[in-house]
Order: sequence, then structure tokens, then C-alpha cells
Amino acid sequence: MDNTPKTTVQDTTGLSGLTTAEVAERIADGRVNDVPDAPVRTTSEIFRANVLTPINAIMGALFALILVAGFPGDALFAGVIVSNSIIGTVQELRARRTLTDLAVLSAPGARVVRDGTATDIDVSGVVADDLLELRPGDQVVVDGVVVDALGLEVDESLLTGEADPVDKAVGDMVLSGSFVAAGTGHVRATGIGSESYAVTLAEEARRFSLVDSELRSGVNSILRWLTVIIPPAAGLLLIRLLVTEDLWEEALRGTVAAAVAMVPDGLVLLTSLSFIVGVIALARRRALARELASVELLARVDILCLDKTGTITTGEIAFAGIETIGATTADEAVGAVGAMAAVDPAPNATLAALASALDAPDWSATTTVPFSSARKWAAADFDGRATFHLGAPDILLPKGEWAVARERVAELAETGQRVLVLTRSSAGTCDPETLPAARLPMCLILLEDTVRPEAPEILTWFVEQGVALKVISGDHPATVAAVARRAGVPGADHWIDARDLPDDQEALADAVVAGAVFGRVTPHQKRAIIDALQSRGHTVAMTGDGVNDVLALKDADMGIAMGSGSSASRAVAQLVLLDDQFSTLPRVMAEGRRVINNVERVANLFITKATYAVLLTALVGLFGVPFPFLPKQLTLIGTISVGVPGFFLALAPDASLVRPGFLPRVLRFALPAGTAAAAATFAAYEIVRRSDATLEAARTSATLTLLGISLVILLGISRPLRPWKVGLAGAMGAWYALTMAWSFPRDYFELVIPPTSAWLTAAICTALGSLLVAVLPRLLRRLQARR
Repeated sequence: MDNTPKTTVQDTTGLSGLTTAEVAERIADGRVNDVPDAPVRTTSEIFRANVLTPINAIMGALFALILVAGFPGDALFAGVIVSNSIIGTVQELRARRTLTDLAVLSAPGARVVRDGTATDIDVSGVVADDLLELRPGDQVVVDGVVVDALGLEVDESLLTGEADPVDKAVGDMVLSGSFVAAGTGHVRATGIGSESYAVTLAEEARRFSLVDSELRSGVNSILRWLTVIIPPAAGLLLIRLLVTEDLWEEALRGTVAAAVAMVPDGLVLLTSLSFIVGVIALARRRALARELASVELLARVDILCLDKTGTITTGEIAFAGIETIGATTADEAVGAVGAMAAVDPAPNATLAALASALDAPDWSATTTVPFSSARKWAAADFDGRATFHLGAPDILLPKGEWAVARERVAELAETGQRVLVLTRSSAGTCDPETLPAARLPMCLILLEDTVRPEAPEILTWFVEQGVALKVISGDHPATVAAVARRAGVPGADHWIDARDLPDDQEALADAVVAGAVFGRVTPHQKRAIIDALQSRGHTVAMTGDGVNDVLALKDADMGIAMGSGSSASRAVAQLVLLDDQFSTLPRVMAEGRRVINNVERVANLFITKATYAVLLTALVGLFGVPFPFLPKQLTLIGTISVGVPGFFLALAPDASLVRPGFLPRVLRFALPAGTAAAAATFAAYEIVRRSDATLEAARTSATLTLLGISLVILLGISRPLRPWKVGLAGAMGAWYALTMAWSFPRDYFELVIPPTSAWLTAAICTALGSLLVAVLPRLLRRLQARR
């Protein structure tokens, strides 16, 4: 990775850091921060993961058995090993390359001081003893010792579980994986690379494991059950066929045919392929998903929590004016506000807006307390003048006094303006823990947020899709409500002050489920709101961009961060919108719906196939007859009715609403449909076999019947039908017709032109089986609904 500094930030007086020569010496000694930015699979791991799979192992074993039996022409099914391996490996490599390119834009950086100048570099460029500069929202990337601090507060909750930010003074340790909640400072790197705290914890603060992927758990459950069913079923069939068949080779051939049909050879591949294609589609829109299955999450979300600033609004704060209070003159107010804006070396967006609009007087600050989302205020003590506090009016305005000022704040907040208040107290009262009792309000500071132009349309779309909206912000509740109304959030007329929320978990859950707009929310209250909603069974997404959103983003089922937000928020989010385009979210939900709905369709095909294979195996064992199919014939049926159409269905667009209960719904369709297909196919096979027709004619009739019913099943799971889906089923039918009409493929698959009576039998059984496929799943659903 390129370790060349990206940008010069500022000259740093009094803190020179390492020299260029000292940095070069440490790089030569290998004392560098050699830690991967994120856990990713290597090319060899990807290759092994896609080749050495249980499905490939089963198909490989069956391939060996069919060769032992002496029927290499029946080994066509082994092609799935090659196709699964190649497609899976190529697509995962493609996804890794795409995501790696985007991850570079989202990765946290390090601001180091070298030769007296602060520069931004990649995390891997940090060396031992480097001097790192920390600002609010920065992620701490290495362990270090504080050498300089100005109100420095570090949140270590992602590592230690400690709820409150920890004050850091000179000589204190800071841990990698934590983030700066407030203040600024410099630390000397002491633990880098494998010696850092985050690495010893296996980077759990930045690693993501999707614990609630319904698709993945459902597919895994299906595979586990089939792993239990297939071996004994195939073994019993082999024993039965060894008794009834004259040659052991034919018995083994029939057993392999049954086992091949029972294996859902393409289910895992097409599931993974759906995820990969979804992630790549989002990447093209500059949305970085941290994990393949992240694309599934937003489609299942039923509550979307929104931070106001930077999410509903553009995040660009504009200074709108000052209103003096009492005897304060305009010049006094402007000078004091300008001084407060200039005193913070790492101003947030609000202070930056004030600093750009107001000139700072030549005042000297002796003590400062940087702004904190938990406190809701900043303070500074200017030598020989006074102590000033700048922050939320409902925190700083003395209670029971200044009623006119409070009423004015309420009026301005109702219009959607953000309002701050500046208070003055006697010198020497600048304490980060307590506010001085005697505070004199000097002025109100008016700020304006701009609602994103696309926000009303997008939020309306989410509401139409059945997603409830919750706006949670640290600003005044009336201001938050006014902005929410302009953005079209339902229920925005009634706001809740988070300071009035109950501490009891059940009572809190009742309040947050009922409310829509919450103001004066602290970072830990945001996390509590997310947890409360989840406790009621909701799937919750959270959008945010600031350091005060980190805890909620981490705990949400789907954390969504803005690319321009703090490095800490980007580090914990499941999805990062690199270009800050809020309009990307509907596309994310559409991709998730496509994945979920299409994987369900594909699973229906494969589980129906496994069901009729298991039942045909049982019927053959019960009646003691030759197996109705040769392996190559089942490969033909599976390819035409499951494999090829499943590939197209897995990648097709589908933004229809997602319903919970993936696995039960698949089983409710696949088990009765597979049962109907097996019964109709075995009936056709036995009727023709017991007539004057040959065994080849009976197997051809069974092939015709099973393929016809399978195409009906294909149309059934493809609803809502589109012309291309009907055309796909028609093309598959034409493929089989060509196979029967052309002597070369017909002979290869050992099919024959059956007599007229066999055609009639196959047609009748296909019609009856198709009728059962249409009726049985619906009857089962109705019976369950009555229960």
C-alpha cells in the first residue's frame, strides 16, 4: 500500500514528531503497522471454498461410482462440479476486487505529525513512536500514550463495554478500535500491528458477522436435512436393486441416478451468486456493503431510524443570525460567539459555520471544554474576561428564569431553525462536569439546515413499502420535528424529548414504538432506542454520519453510514454510502428484495427436485422395480427444468414485498409439489412398463411426465408471470423436443420414440400431476391457516 502522505493539514507548533530519517529507520526495521484493513479471503481461500464444498464432494463420489459401474456416458452430472467451481470462484474474485477498490475510499486514515507537520496517511503507514493527532470522530488506529490533550474523551464501548466516554489526560493509554467522542489530542504510538489491542481481540470492533441471515440459515437447514436423508436412502435403494437386478452394475447405476437427483447441486451456488451480483450492483452505485449478505438486510427492515443532520438534511449548516438577550449589545454577542467558534482546534460543522461567518477577537483562552454530544455544550474561560458556555438552550438557559428567551427558542425551533444559546459566568467556572449556577444568557444563535431535495420522495417511498420511520437527533425536539415535517415523515407533528423517556426497557419500548420524532437524544439513548425496537421483534436500520451515531449504527441490524461522515461511523456500518446519496437506499432495498425473492424461487425448484427423487427412491424400494431413470436422463431433466432456468431466475429483477418465513414457505410448496410429481411420474412409468412396451419406452415416458410437471412447477414459482418467464419455460420445452427429435442426443440419453399408448399415458399423468401441483400447496396453506 502506498504510504506517501496524502495531504498536508497544518503546522504543529511544539510537537515535531518523528523526523523523516527516523521514519525510514523504523520502516527498514519492520516496525510498521502491518495490519490488514479488513478481514478478506485470499485467492487460494476463495478457490478452496468454491471447489472443496460438500456438494462437490458428494457429486465427485457419485462420479467415481458411476465410473466403477462402467457407465462413463452417465457421468454428465459431473459437469456441475466444474460449473459450480468456476462460476463461484470467478464471481467472488470479481466481488472482492470491486469491494476492495471501494473500501480504500471508506477506510479510516491516520493523521501523523512528522518533522513538525501534520499529514494524513494510510493506517498501514504508521510506524512505532509516531505522533498521531486525534480529533472528534476519529477512529484510534493504534495503541498509544497521550502526550497532549484538550478535553480529550475517548469512547471505548466497542471494546470494553464501558458506557460513558473516558477522559484522557497526558500519560493515559488509548486503545486501537476506540474512537474520539470529544476534544483533541496527540498520542505516541506504542502498540502497532499485531501488538495493538484491537488485533489481540481479533478486530471484533471492526469485524462483522451476520447473525441473522434468514436465507443463509434456511439454505443451511435444507442441506443438513438432505445430508441426513440421502445416504441411508441411497444405501437402502442399492440393497433393494442388488436383489432385483441381474447385474450389480445396473443396481449401482440406478442408485447413482437416484442420489444425483436428490442432491441440490446448484442451490448453494445460485444463492451465493445472487448475493454477489447484488453487492456488485450496489458497488456500481458507490454503496459499499461490508458482507455479501448485507444486501439482504435492508429488504427485511421494517423500521428505519434516521439521524437528522447529514441524513435528512444535507449536513451543510448556515449561520442565520444572532438575537441578543437582555442588555447584551450586538457587538458583545458577535465577539463572544466568534471567540467561542475559533477556540476549538477541531470544530464540528456548527462551530465551523460560525467561525466562517464571524470574526474572532484577539482573546486568549486559559481553559476550554470541547463540545460533546452527551453534554450538549462547549465552554471556554478567557483570561481576564469571563467563562462562556455555548450549546443547547434547554440545557444552558437557567430553569425558571428567562421565560421570554425560552418562548423565543420554542418559536424558532417550530420553524425548523437550529438555535444555540451563549451564556456568561464569572471567570474560573469552566468545568467539564458541572455548569455554574449563575449563568447570564447573552444571545441566541440561529442556524439553518437544508433538507435534501430527494428526501421527501424517498421517505414517502419507504412508508409506501411498509417501513416505519423514526427520526432521532440530538437537536431541539421542535427543530427536529419541523425538519421531519418538511421531509414528509408521518407523525412528525408530535415530538418526544428524549430526556423524558423512561429508563425501564419495556416502558421505553412502548414509547419509541409509538413515537416518530425524538429530540435531545444522547448517543447512548440512540443505542437504547435501537435495542428497544429490536426487543419488540423489529428489524431496524439506522442511518448516521457522526460520532454520536456510532453506537446505534453498531447495534442496528443494518447500520448505514455516509461516506463523508466520521471514520468511526464508517468503520462500524454494514453499508457505507460513499457519495452521500440518500437516494441509493431504495436501490439497496430493491437489490435485497431481488435476492430474497429469487433465492426462494430457486430453493423451491431444488427442494421439489430433491423431494420427488427421495419419494421415487422409496417407491422403487417398495415395489422392487428398476429405477425409472438413468443418471444421464435425470441430468437432462434437472438441467432443463431446474439448473438453467434457476440461473436466470436467480439474477432476474424482482422488487416485490418480502415476507418472513422463508424456509416454512419453501417447504409448504416443495414437499406437496414434489410428492405430486413423484406419484404421477411413477404411475406413468409403471403403467407403460407393465404394458407391452420396453423398459426404454417406460423410462422415456417417465422422462416426459416428470419434465412436463417440472415445467409447470417452473411457471408456478415464477409468478407474477412475465413474457420472458413464459418464453423461458417454452424454450426449455423446445430444448427437450429437440432432444427427442434429433437422433444423436436421443440415443445418447437412451431415449426412444414411445408407442402412442405411452404418449397418451404420459400426457394424462402429466395433466393430473400438474393439477395436483397447483392444488396441494394451496390446500396445505389453507389447512395451516385454519389451525
